[in-house]
Amino acid sequence: MRAALAAWDFGQVSLLVRQHGSLRQEDIVHLTGLSQASLSLVESGKRRLTNLDKIIDFLSGLSVPADLVPRPLREHNHFFQQPVRSDREGLPYGRSTTAPRGPGTRGMSPSTARGAEDPSDAQVLEALPSLSRVIASYDVPDDGPARPLFELEASVHRMTALRLSAQYVDLAQQVPDLLGELSRVRQLARSGERARVAGLLVEAYRATDALAFKFGASDLSARLIELMRWAASETEDPLTASAVAYVRTETFFAARAHAAGLRALENAIDEAPAQSNDQATAARGSLHMRAAVIAARAGDTDAAQTHLVAARELGKGLREGIYRGTAFGPSSVRIHQVSVAVSLGDGHVPRALEAAQGWAPDEREMPAERRSGFYIELALAQLQAQRDDDAFASLNAARRIAPQHTRAHPWVRQATRKLCRRRSVEPALSQFAEWCNVTRSADE
Repeated sequence: MRAALAAWDFGQVSLLVRQHGSLRQEDIVHLTGLSQASLSLVESGKRRLTNLDKIIDFLSGLSVPADLVPRPLREHNHFFQQPVRSDREGLPYGRSTTAPRGPGTRGMSPSTARGAEDPSDAQVLEALPSLSRVIASYDVPDDGPARPLFELEASVHRMTALRLSAQYVDLAQQVPDLLGELSRVRQLARSGERARVAGLLVEAYRATDALAFKFGASDLSARLIELMRWAASETEDPLTASAVAYVRTETFFAARAHAAGLRALENAIDEAPAQSNDQATAARGSLHMRAAVIAARAGDTDAAQTHLVAARELGKGLREGIYRGTAFGPSSVRIHQVSVAVSLGDGHVPRALEAAQGWAPDEREMPAERRSGFYIELALAQLQAQRDDDAFASLNAARRIAPQHTRAHPWVRQATRKLCRRRSVEPALSQFAEWCNVTRSADE
């Protein structure tokens, strides 16, 4: 049993429990909440139990003693930190009186918000309350360490790298303490250092916003963006203001206030600095890219094409790269051609497919988050064109590139549901649907 648990082989755990307690599969189903079909597949080794909530229900349902539970689970869930009874009805691992009962009362309450399948979702979601507390006390931070600015700069740049590579779990684990430390440093900073600290705060808030926005915490995201705007004003740097205007568009996307978002971006373009260097050119080009997409969402074809053309012209003279935390260059503009065409609807799908034809983003020049986003939007275009096999291949490509970004993306679930409705049950599609928390409803 210890070996099976250490290997996370829950099929073997079930078989050992049944053998030792003379139980039937129906008994395990009753105790754990797994379906008969799922339990059969797990016991036969044809499927591994990877959904963290289901694992916790499974182990707590069998009252597996806490000292046998794998350490990551024991440390992750308060239930396994408590003494566990194992004497119910004389069974070796019966459900204890303290165990959560049923799928609606799982021990990991944060993860129920999105039906987390693996530790990644749960860890990000569990970090959000901590982030909210740090944000709430941005001007009255707790006491704690305050490292030199050069060390903080290195830490903030690491957070940006994690954001761009869609490493949300690592980001969630590290950024709360960093935000608190930056808030303390800001209070202690001399007048000549305040602008530098404010710039670091903008960058750190942006990395944090990636977690909030991608995982559906729209109120927290909006709060972070307002703090970005506040901190940007202390930098007195127009390029930082342009970067914040780019991120602020998330608020308009979330509210479906596309026309207002377009106005805000066009105002930001008017206020952006002149194209005196690559950074300034990229700042303006990024704003045009963003404006093209939100114009398309607003149904304004002319504005979308105008901004896309402007972005393309600005990108011609630049090498693809990261400028003030945003990917920009010819390849990024090409990806936005696909995004604009998809947003404009069915009549523009051929343009999306044409822009993507025979081309793939290069991992050497573009971060994982942007590359996976390309394949997600391409999958939507392929679905609209009835190219289901290609769409599923694109979804899998996005997953390979940035699994955490792909799994958190609502359009992935939307595309997967559509595929499930169109196609007969296929193991690969069913496994993908389970991975991204899509279930086949009765009417599908």
